[in-house]
Amino acid sequence: MRVVMFGYQSWGHRTLQALLDSEHDVVLVVTHPKSEHAYEKIWSDSVADLAEEHGVPVLIRNRPDDDELFERLKEVDPDIIVANNWRTWIPPRIFGLPRHGTLNIHDALLPKYAGFSPLIWALINGESEVGVTAHMMNDELDAGDIVRQEAVPVGPTDTATDLFHKTVDLIAPVTIGALGLIASGQTEFTKQDRSQASFFHKRSIEDIRIDWSWPAEDLERLVRAQSEPYPSTYAFHKGKRLEILAAVVSQGRYGGTPGRIFYREGDGVVIVAGADARTGRNHGLAITRVRTEDGREMGATEYFTSMGGYLTSRP
Repeated sequence: MRVVMFGYQSWGHRTLQALLDSEHDVVLVVTHPKSEHAYEKIWSDSVADLAEEHGVPVLIRNRPDDDELFERLKEVDPDIIVANNWRTWIPPRIFGLPRHGTLNIHDALLPKYAGFSPLIWALINGESEVGVTAHMMNDELDAGDIVRQEAVPVGPTDTATDLFHKTVDLIAPVTIGALGLIASGQTEFTKQDRSQASFFHKRSIEDIRIDWSWPAEDLERLVRAQSEPYPSTYAFHKGKRLEILAAVVSQGRYGGTPGRIFYREGDGVVIVAGADARTGRNHGLAITRVRTEDGREMGATEYFTSMGGYLTSRP
């Protein structure tokens, strides 16, 4: 099939590479300009550079809603558009233009985790598996019929970076497998159960600020979800920002006020956590590694030279 590819960052790069390696003919690539947004500088392999290396024409757009792009698409006459990590709304006259419509590749097990940063949100929420879904695009974001979907398990110590590497390897088989079904003439695919749908927003600085009323189990997953190269979770100690780089759920149970710097346990320092921490039934968050405001990284037992005081959510 003649394919136009819409994509950005490493997800789009991996999709384009899969298409270039396939029997299909990539006739045009549309991608976003480079961004300085913290999350968009991560996994930033260039779709434009890869296309140009293979002699594929490239258009750069923030939004694909102009007449020039529409006319160019009509000229190249695609059988299908394949999109992955396209960051803005694609209007119906674009996604409905090819004879087979538009196939969107999303790094979640739809209908759950539509929208943005699905791997991070899924890890924070304690999901047992994540994956990649190829679905037909319609008027509602990430809501079209599922053509192909594959899952991988979430391990007990997996970080968001680990999950990225696991799921990015699914892009090629999911994309090319879905195109094979479409090229064979199949037109009926799996409807999404909209009663199970969930939609998540982009991550921001507020989403990595630690709230000590969360249970330690949730905070431990948050720390793993915000692993390098993502911005680290943080709290404040004596008015200064302190990044939490690594932590585990404590072995013991600790009662008191959430945020209290309480006890050395192994290689960590336990912080009281949970809205009902006063009951003494909660585990704490045992922080093992931190980074100070001036960029020094060290073990928690080195940083916390004495117990007592609090880690707070704000200065």
